[in-house]
Amino acid sequence: MSQNKTAGAVAKRHMGLKTSRRIGNTAIYILLIAMSVIWLVPFICILLQSFRVESTWQVGYVVPQKWGLDNYQNLFKTDFPRWYTNTFIAALCTAVLQTVIVLCMSYTLSRFRFKMRQPLMRFMLILGMFPGMLTMIILYRVLKDLGMTQANAVPGLILVYVASSGMGYYVSKGFFDTIPKSLDEAARVDGATRLQVLYKIILPLSKPIVIYTILTAFMGPWGDFVFARYISFGASAGKNVAVGLYDWLSKDQINKSYTMFCAGGVLVAIPVTILFMCLQKYYVEGVTGGAVKG
Repeated sequence: MSQNKTAGAVAKRHMGLKTSRRIGNTAIYILLIAMSVIWLVPFICILLQSFRVESTWQVGYVVPQKWGLDNYQNLFKTDFPRWYTNTFIAALCTAVLQTVIVLCMSYTLSRFRFKMRQPLMRFMLILGMFPGMLTMIILYRVLKDLGMTQANAVPGLILVYVASSGMGYYVSKGFFDTIPKSLDEAARVDGATRLQVLYKIILPLSKPIVIYTILTAFMGPWGDFVFARYISFGASAGKNVAVGLYDWLSKDQINKSYTMFCAGGVLVAIPVTILFMCLQKYYVEGVTGGAVKG
């Protein structure tokens, strides 16, 4: 009899825990849905405004009264294609160069042991804590002396983006630390060089962190505004899309360019969104894998 009572109490407790867990999960899902809706509302508004053709200025309603693709067509009659090309070139070159530098630096710090290794890692980590704003003035002076400002701002942006790439080693190094060193040793015994070990053994096993590095290196220049505006001021040929579209929101242009600004924002967001959604799995694996060891 007592056993039946005990079993009944355990069953009731189990049902209670299951119910409370279900209620908690439901509340969490409702909260996440609400946050997602709040986060998506501005993007939906911009998307709808990009198809509005009855006027080009800001209005007090969201759903267009007249739909069309005029704003997208008018974009290609402005300097927007040049800005888009500048942004793509800067982001692509940065992604390639920064990925190579970061992976080489991470592999070196993960596999090699040399005298100043720990001090170097600490120095780069501490140096990376200082905001980049502190160096903007001196960087501008250097780039101006090299002729890499205003109309020639794109090479200057690439140079600055890539220059400090090695300091972003810690996530990739943490991922490389999870790969057994016995694989390196076996390859070295078979006659492989350090470079062959890296690109024939380590990198194929490190697809998540490679994709993570490429994505972060690409998305940084793609959305940069502050520094790009600082060194390309006044020259349309050197602007990226963030700077160019922002200038359309000035007092003298917003009434005739607001809907084109929305259309440009949609075109800027589409490639990055598709790229991120397709590679999201590897992005998450790269972050979590790189956080296992320091």
